[in-house]
Amino acid sequence: MKVAIGGPLKLAFRPWVEGLENIPAEGPAILASNHLSFSDSFFLPVVLDRKVTFIAKAEYFTTPGVKGRLTAAFFKGVGQLPVDRSGARGAGEAAIRSGIEVLERGELFGIYPEGTRSPDGRLYRGKPGGLARVALATGAPVIPVAMIDTEKIQPPGKVVPKLMRPGIRIGRPLDFTRYQGMEQDRFVLRALTDEVMYEIMKLSGQEYVDIYATAAKRQIAEAAKAEKEAEKAAKAALAQATKDQAEKEKAEKEKKAQ
Repeated sequence: MKVAIGGPLKLAFRPWVEGLENIPAEGPAILASNHLSFSDSFFLPVVLDRKVTFIAKAEYFTTPGVKGRLTAAFFKGVGQLPVDRSGARGAGEAAIRSGIEVLERGELFGIYPEGTRSPDGRLYRGKPGGLARVALATGAPVIPVAMIDTEKIQPPGKVVPKLMRPGIRIGRPLDFTRYQGMEQDRFVLRALTDEVMYEIMKLSGQEYVDIYATAAKRQIAEAAKAEKEAEKAAKAALAQATKDQAEKEKAEKEKKAQ
């Protein structure tokens, strides 16, 4: 990926980077980043000398046909790891197992604590399960990362990216070994996640919203649906009023004619 895509990507978009010295030359580390765009998983790896492994749903790797094989090859090339979302706890447990395996090999593991892309460019509450449990199970340092302006390059739903410079700020590693052995304490998981999200907020300068991004997306979708239904109802009411007025005028003309 770095050879085939990295060079042209850096040449075309010229991403700027701060804090590269915070990435260890070797050994395991967790890169915890905000998530603004599909392109985040491209820009972060291409500016690093080391490979970064992210997780992706298994369907990207198992779709049949020529298109499916090309998709699988592409995601493998950019360092994505298939995660089977089936089972009692679905993607969460699979992501945790995958992250631990990557870190036990001494590699870099990339994760988006928000769990999904931000719907409006703001920073949302981090989900405590994946990030915190992987960090506590492995003792690996957590490095906060802020992606800057990637949502402007490729907003959700847009296929063709806009040529502009994105930014990447990499913070100092956070050590959470003081919490090891407390993986089952939900207050510890919450505190660890919130500390990481606070560091990401400082790096990114984003407005922080203390709800999950999935809930925000649901609220936005419901508001859009309600607005559409209200607009439809208003148009129907206007059409009915126009019809009633026309019938009234017709009746008055007929009455005068008599």
